[in-house]
Amino acid sequence: MIVVSNTSPIINLAAIGKLDLLKPLYGSIFIPQAVYYEVTVIGVGQSGAMEVQTLEWIEIREVKDRVLVTTLQAELDDGESEAIALAIQLKADIILLDERRGRQVAHRLGLRFIGLLGILVEAKHKGYIPKVKPLLDDLVAKAGFWIGHKLYISTLRAVGEWKC
Repeated sequence: MIVVSNTSPIINLAAIGKLDLLKPLYGSIFIPQAVYYEVTVIGVGQSGAMEVQTLEWIEIREVKDRVLVTTLQAELDDGESEAIALAIQLKADIILLDERRGRQVAHRLGLRFIGLLGILVEAKHKGYIPKVKPLLDDLVAKAGFWIGHKLYISTLRAVGEWKC
């Protein structure tokens, strides 16, 4: 399976100590230079910076279609633009992407994507984590990840953890 990641899933999973979930779920994760830069240079000393530099299953790849990247930068930041371009270049099975605008562009370009909450749901269904709720709560409290109330509830319902 070929999986490309944007910055957000990496730093937020690292912030709650669960970046390692990506390995059993997807094997290798490919990131473009812009994501590497966002995590390790802009985010030096923050969650994910050390991991991205040391984990052998996170691989940095160069984006070859710079024209596509420049076109995408009219709508998206550098990391999202390069991640989407890399997903197209590698013919990725999936791109890990949280931001709404990035998802809209990925959808428009025919890419399949999953966000952080979808990753947690998948991890629970595959038995890699026992519960999603504590991780959602950690995302909010430790990572500052914003989750709307309806999305929070629907995520817990998807894994059978919501009791009315």
